[in-house]
Amino acid sequence: MIVREAPASPPRAVHALAAPYLLFLGDATEPGFAKTALGLRDWAADRCLAEHALPAATVSTGLPRMTPAVAAAAGARSMVVGVANQGGVIPAAWMPELLAAVEAGLDLVAGLHTRLGDIAALREAAKGAGTRLVDVREPPAALPIATGAKRAGRRLLTVGTDCALGKKYSALAIARGLQARGQDATFRASGQTGIMIAGEGIAIDAVVADFAAGAAELLSPDATPTHLDVIEGQGSLFHPSYAAVSLALLHGSQPDLFVVCHQPTRAQILGTPGYHVPSIEAVIEQTIAVGRLTNPAIRCAGVSLNTAGMVEAEAAAEIARTAERLGLPAADPIRGGDPFERLLDACAA
Repeated sequence: MIVREAPASPPRAVHALAAPYLLFLGDATEPGFAKTALGLRDWAADRCLAEHALPAATVSTGLPRMTPAVAAAAGARSMVVGVANQGGVIPAAWMPELLAAVEAGLDLVAGLHTRLGDIAALREAAKGAGTRLVDVREPPAALPIATGAKRAGRRLLTVGTDCALGKKYSALAIARGLQARGQDATFRASGQTGIMIAGEGIAIDAVVADFAAGAAELLSPDATPTHLDVIEGQGSLFHPSYAAVSLALLHGSQPDLFVVCHQPTRAQILGTPGYHVPSIEAVIEQTIAVGRLTNPAIRCAGVSLNTAGMVEAEAAAEIARTAERLGLPAADPIRGGDPFERLLDACAA
């Protein structure tokens, strides 16, 4: 059977997924395009059993490799498509593996623009096997247009110098770090992986453009004055493909604070030859300039650096240089330590 969740009130599209998961990596060779699988491994490890991939794949989560049949026998209940490729498509080469998962009795879960439920072969297979096709990138019905009206509570948005470099990880780490301090904070998911982790949210990039800022308003509704919604950012204002969704999320979120996410070792914008990653300073300036439309008091709280691939000393030096240059807290939330505590201080202020 095919699951289409009814809109909630407010409509934040709650998705109940059957765990544990088999993570499908398709034929991914670029870690940035396997961010769904890697994100679930890092933030929902208790729900991840194994991985499955085509022979061409070079990306791995480090989990045991299992076929759908073996994973089902080991207790898996869903196979999650862990790839977020350009265009969100399901290539023909994936179909035998998706059908094998359904035939093994696994629910099939995806967050791509191509809907599982729109593929006749999968619909028929799921019907015959009695399993579910769950499309988490299906936005709720009857979304409104944005009003720009001020909402109660406080909001923090993660923004990026590029896509796929840590906006979700940063938002999750900040929300959980503040919660550990006893602060009233909530992670708000705006993308497919975040929704799979949080269990609710709206995939902003799947919303018709006129309603995207309105969806962002619904994502972080009125709250108590001390409550902080930590909103997962999408794309980048400097990305030629995804700037539109970044802008809609910025205007609808009306953030009081934003954290710039940056990967120091990345020089070129992902998937777009000829476009170079902008400076952190440029992102701060642009975010404030366009964010003032719906929140004149918007300000930068600090910087989140993705120092994956750097040795400890190199990462620490980069974090220190960035903080000194900008006069703002800088940290790698995954490495933690005193720099991250200072970033949390700034987010809580």
